[in-house]
Order: sequence, then structure tokens, then C-alpha cells
Amino acid sequence: MARLIILRHGNTFDTGDIPTRVGAHTDLSLSVSGRMQADALAAHFRDTVFCAAFCSPLLRTRQTARAILDARPHAPALRILPFLTEVDYGPDENQTEDKVIARLGTEALAAWDRDATPPAGWQVDPTALRTAWASLLERAATLEADANVLIVTSNGIARFLPDVVDAQPDGLDRKLKTGAWGIVDVSPDGSRILDWNVRP
Repeated sequence: MARLIILRHGNTFDTGDIPTRVGAHTDLSLSVSGRMQADALAAHFRDTVFCAAFCSPLLRTRQTARAILDARPHAPALRILPFLTEVDYGPDENQTEDKVIARLGTEALAAWDRDATPPAGWQVDPTALRTAWASLLERAATLEADANVLIVTSNGIARFLPDVVDAQPDGLDRKLKTGAWGIVDVSPDGSRILDWNVRP
């Protein structure tokens, strides 16, 4: 059975910064704490052999993936999958959370966290994202047993994966924290989430 490690990139803001909602059109680098998270991830996965590695075109995902892959002598080539790019937050792009709440209301954001219902104005295609994740799971099911695949993405994209796996823990919080990962086992018989929101 193959294993997918779905990982969210590290921080793009540090303590003392004013964080904003960073989406597809804001290509931030990892912050100081984000680079530390990436280093911790590299140390944690240093003994894991990956047969493939994917990330989005965004710098923050590429930097996180590179930190992990560069820590090993025989890493696979890092490949870009466009569907892994963070969602487009529309009018809420680069806005502070209080302004986002003021525009949308708390229930719209709760629905996004609870069941991935996109708020008004955000450019998100849930069907396309679920289809892309399902296709990736199908491809993973054909891999050799014990194959490990690294996938580095963003919060808005990772949250659609639980919708297409066959089994997952009860009460799963679909939001991945920065620098956290989930583990999905995949075989021709099905897929299941073993862990979610794990940090080193």
C-alpha cells in the first residue's frame, strides 16, 4: 500500500507581523519561523524515502518541499501540480481577518472550515478540486507497496482531500495547520486517512 504525506507549507508571518489572508495571488516566501518549520520537517522526514514529490507553483510550498528533499541524498525531482495552488480569496485577498469577518460574517467562515463551502466572492471550484484529489488517489493506488509520496500544498486545497478518501478518523478537522501534515494510505482496495494535523 502506498502512503501519501499531505503537508501544508510553513509560516509566512512571524510573531509581531500583521497576518493577512494569503491566497493564490500572493506569492510570499517562508518567514523566519516558516523556515524553522521547514527545517523541523526535513529533520522529521530525513529517513523517509520518497518515490515522488509534488507541490504548487507558489514559493512557500516550493521552499517547504525543497527543505525536505534537499536533506536527502537521492531525492526525486520536485514536480509542480497546478491544482495544489492555494484558492483565490477574491476581495479578501491580503485582508486582515477582522476585515474578512466584517465582510463575510462568522457563519460563512465556519461553513468553510466545517464543510469547505466557499464564501461569496472567493474563486474556488470544489468539484474540480475533489476530482483532482480523487485522480491523485487513483494514481497512487497503482504504486508499489510501501511507496511514499510527498505533497506540499496550502490550507484551502488540502481541506478538500478528506471528501474523497474512503475512511477517516471521526471528528476530523479538515484545516491543516502550517507545517503540519496528514498521512493517507492508498491501495487498490481503497484509501484512508491515518493521521491529520501532525507536527514534528
